[in-house]
Amino acid sequence: MRTIELTYPHTLALGELPETVCAIGFFDGIHRGHQQVIQTAVDEAKARNMESAVITFHPHPSVVLKKGTERVQYITPMKEKQELLQKLQVDRVYIIQFNQELSKLSPQAFIDHFIIGLNIKHLVGGFDYSFGHKGQGNMENIEEFTRGQFSYTIIDKIISNDEKVSSTRIRKLLQNGLVDEANRLLGHPLKFSGIVIKGAQRGRELGYPTANLELHAEVLLPKPGIYAVCVMYKNEVYEGMASIGTNPTFTADRKDLSVEVNIFDYSNDLYGEELQVEWHKYIREEVKFDNAEALIAQIELDEKNIRDYFSD
Repeated sequence: MRTIELTYPHTLALGELPETVCAIGFFDGIHRGHQQVIQTAVDEAKARNMESAVITFHPHPSVVLKKGTERVQYITPMKEKQELLQKLQVDRVYIIQFNQELSKLSPQAFIDHFIIGLNIKHLVGGFDYSFGHKGQGNMENIEEFTRGQFSYTIIDKIISNDEKVSSTRIRKLLQNGLVDEANRLLGHPLKFSGIVIKGAQRGRELGYPTANLELHAEVLLPKPGIYAVCVMYKNEVYEGMASIGTNPTFTADRKDLSVEVNIFDYSNDLYGEELQVEWHKYIREEVKFDNAEALIAQIELDEKNIRDYFSD
């Protein structure tokens, strides 16, 4: 898969670009609804003997359009988004920088530059995708802007339990710790990566050494608490338990959240290494214990419950 980062105006030459079938959207989460859009484009590309493409954007439009929004945290940070697109057999990804200049393009100017101008012959979008200044272009009126240069497919909403599968719905589930339900709507486990840094090393003293993760500021964390997780490191997958919280037993006044992972049956030094963590199930909330012994007893119970969960 080839990844191409673009700003407006891009300088790619139309004659040097392959004819493509392209899915378009922000696609935060690459959830089951997004997958339907992308898979339709991939299948259509194969049927037409063309390359498949995805157009996505960074940062989220709200960072540019909403005053006071400096940063958005993503269900799928860009690294994980690209990995998921590769698994879906997408040939090329265009990441378009969303900025003030782009937000002011008319629908026709956007289509001329980023659809017709990228040699896209068939466009696939979700029913609610909009484009151009103030979202004046959408999948209902897109015919007005095609200039007869491309065709398109509109994908209807995907329903689960009488509700639309959406990034907003998944975010609410994660806020409540319901990662297993969020994963069902995503169609894959919530996953993000971090670099192992030195912490207070209390876990080692408690008999449960943890890898403290330094995360990118754009990572969306689920609700604080204890989780069953899988950890990917050097093409190996390990089971473990993770804590998101402030370690209230030892640091009562702490406000910022830390992410710590105890990898079952693993004891090597991981400082400076990158780990990917898959979040599978919320086990319990973070609790302040009266002493280290009570905390150790609870951690032992957490380990048993999580090992049982993975063995089922």
